[in-house]
Amino acid sequence: MDGFLNVLKPPGMTSHDVVSFLRKKFNIKKIGHLGTLDPGAAGVLPICIGKATKLSQYVVSQSKTYRAEITFGFSTDSIDKFGNITNATPVKIFTIDRIQEVLTKFKGDILQVPPIYSAKKINGKKLYEYAREGKSIEIKASPICIYDIKLVSYDIPYRMMFDIKCSKGTYIRALVRDVCDNLNIAGYMSMLIRISVGPFSLENSYTLEDIKTDKYNMIEMSNVLPFPDVYLNNFDYKKIIHGRPIENNYLDVNSNFVKLYNPDNLFIGIGKVDSSKIYVERLLVGADD
Repeated sequence: MDGFLNVLKPPGMTSHDVVSFLRKKFNIKKIGHLGTLDPGAAGVLPICIGKATKLSQYVVSQSKTYRAEITFGFSTDSIDKFGNITNATPVKIFTIDRIQEVLTKFKGDILQVPPIYSAKKINGKKLYEYAREGKSIEIKASPICIYDIKLVSYDIPYRMMFDIKCSKGTYIRALVRDVCDNLNIAGYMSMLIRISVGPFSLENSYTLEDIKTDKYNMIEMSNVLPFPDVYLNNFDYKKIIHGRPIENNYLDVNSNFVKLYNPDNLFIGIGKVDSSKIYVERLLVGADD
């Protein structure tokens, strides 16, 4: 069983809980999720199964979109509704122009400090473990990119909702924190839905109940990779499966990676394009297959 499954994660479950459910359902150990969702968040959680686990890094690196809600008035240590209150401020009314001005500040390439309650590792230890032990640690800012950010609604004066399209490594709770700091008001993330991860979207996702009752479709591995197709002839196929580079006589477009197919048009892995050659990047078959 090899492929991807687009799961609609419900709030209240961890991403690991979803993987555990699927391991039992399919009776297979080789399963992983692409991009952790907070337990309180809902939305798209792509799952890789079998050989698809070898391709996870190429999918998780694709852009993601979210819808988030901020509730104003108080902030918490976890920047969501599950944390301890750390600050409170009077609720005030903002103009739409003021909110748009602040949101625009975060568009493009920026540096972001991850939240202390997150799974990011420093010195081999997750940040939330330091937080739970009451230990302070320096958290360095990481480069991310916000491709688009826009206001969806403003429920004056208590809540605002906004959409974000961003790169891998973006923490929406940290973005909420920074937006509130710029507005000079306490606030926390009261809702988060992940709308898409690369080609995976809410529209083509499946609930756990769908999966439990076998009302789902697996996605073929090659269909989630945004790379050009290369259909190998017999000569080049034999070289590739033995790990040897081939001449790039297949592409007339610039691309760092390609999807490789054998002479029977079956997807066999990923090649890396370097100058005039194609090298093996990740193979799903061996020389004896």
